[in-house]
Amino acid sequence: MDDDDGAGDIPEWIVTFGDMMSLLLTFFIMLVSMSEIKEQEKFQMMLESMRRQFGPDASIATLLPGRLPPTNSSLPSISAAGRAKRQDIMRGGNPVKSVTGEDSLVRTVRPGRDTTVGGVVYFDEESVELTDESKGALRKIAAQILGKPQKIEVRGHASRLPVEGWDHWGLAHQRGRNVMDFLLEQGVEAERIRLGSAGSHEPLDERTDVESRRKNARVEVLMWDETPAAPL
Repeated sequence: MDDDDGAGDIPEWIVTFGDMMSLLLTFFIMLVSMSEIKEQEKFQMMLESMRRQFGPDASIATLLPGRLPPTNSSLPSISAAGRAKRQDIMRGGNPVKSVTGEDSLVRTVRPGRDTTVGGVVYFDEESVELTDESKGALRKIAAQILGKPQKIEVRGHASRLPVEGWDHWGLAHQRGRNVMDFLLEQGVEAERIRLGSAGSHEPLDERTDVESRRKNARVEVLMWDETPAAPL
């Protein structure tokens, strides 16, 4: 009789509470295991397996006549987007708006709605001289901007390669000056041109191989939605 009384001292809810804690522990272990899956293909296989086990197959939709539409058609794209977002956050995310976009190889020449026409001409990394190809590109740009009233920005750039006899600011400025002189020869009005230099601080490509660096040895020619100030 005493033994029966001792067993009755344990509340019945303890059993239910223990089961619940075991389920929670299992759930958290599953979450940790899912976060460790690095390969996208394995991650998709795991999601499809979970869908088959816990998906909508037992829902009210199964009671409807006719063939069921696929319920996982958008699952890969949604899950992939979620993982991409998580990976981006892990890399530090993109907290501010940038001219380089989401990918380091994607870039707008100049952000904003005021840019109308223009283009880019490229130089040899150690040179300030216009090539025949660059002159041909500048003739096409000049044809677009001739006869218009808007302001023209000529902005020189350089790669990070050291060039004997130049610093990056001077190298980029001289490239811009040569482009400006060529545009003047094509008939572009001097009062419309604004000359600037960014040195090596606005690279198109951050990589250090030769082909990537050459993209940074350039001059941008842009026509903005503004007119030169009237003389006083």
